[in-house]
Amino acid sequence: MPLDPQIQALLDKGTGVPATHTLPVDVARAQYEARIALMAPPAAVADVCERMIDGPGGPLRLRIYKPLGTGPFPLLVFFHGSGFVLCSLDTHDGMCRNLCAGAAGVVVSVDYRLAPEHKFPAGIEDCLHAVRWAAAHASELGADPTRVAVAGDSAGGNMAAVAALRLRDEGGPALCAQLLLYPVTDYHTPGTPSYEENAEGYGLSRDTMKWFWEHYLSDPAQGAHPHASPLRARDVAGLPPALVITAEYDPLRDEGELYAQKLRAGGVRTALSRYDGVNHGFMFWVGVVDKAGVAMKETCAWLRGALAAPHHS
Repeated sequence: MPLDPQIQALLDKGTGVPATHTLPVDVARAQYEARIALMAPPAAVADVCERMIDGPGGPLRLRIYKPLGTGPFPLLVFFHGSGFVLCSLDTHDGMCRNLCAGAAGVVVSVDYRLAPEHKFPAGIEDCLHAVRWAAAHASELGADPTRVAVAGDSAGGNMAAVAALRLRDEGGPALCAQLLLYPVTDYHTPGTPSYEENAEGYGLSRDTMKWFWEHYLSDPAQGAHPHASPLRARDVAGLPPALVITAEYDPLRDEGELYAQKLRAGGVRTALSRYDGVNHGFMFWVGVVDKAGVAMKETCAWLRGALAAPHHS
């Protein structure tokens, strides 16, 4: 379908803004932080606080969101999108508040280490450590340690998918769900048809994805590793149920959908929703873009279902 007029209006606002891959990393980061001012006010939550924990590479900052109501609540550990290079707890604060309120769960947002200062697998080591910490400290967070999910958008979706693989293989804790919002699941080469169709003109471009991967990996050969490209995992059996959201005008559309197909083929209960007329990152715009609100409602309803009853293995 044609590009959603609300998305087109946002793209028009960005006309003349230099493409991410043409910028020094610090300038690109500042450009992404500036988007916060354009976002709509998020949903109300009961409490937000920060914790510093000891991480694999030094102190690791977490931002913890508690919903209204009485716990224990389900626990969602969230990894922000970034292309592995950009964004922060602040760029995704609104998204985390919307997930916390809509899914009625405690959300732990992880300030994992970014590339190029910290290359693969530093970020994923932080994410894995944060899930284990959050599950171990669930009761003090007002959460239920038997109802834990991982979630992320874009590169954060990659982190969530990889965390699910590694937790399965490396001693848990067990997860009830994985939420993958337009995730990065594969290296940019050879790429997919959506990489060609949506190479430029819709926000995230193929050239910017190449730039992200160049910063993230020490060597392109690492792109074949399933902890960088979960689509290349040999075996996905035993992974937690998944919701994969994709966007029509997104270079990453096909790899997200291919991962959903792979999960289904491996016996993992997987829901896949493609939103037509929208681009990569559209779920930032709840309250600005109608389809973002629809996708957030679907996401939260799915999470409530996936995390509804305590799971005892």
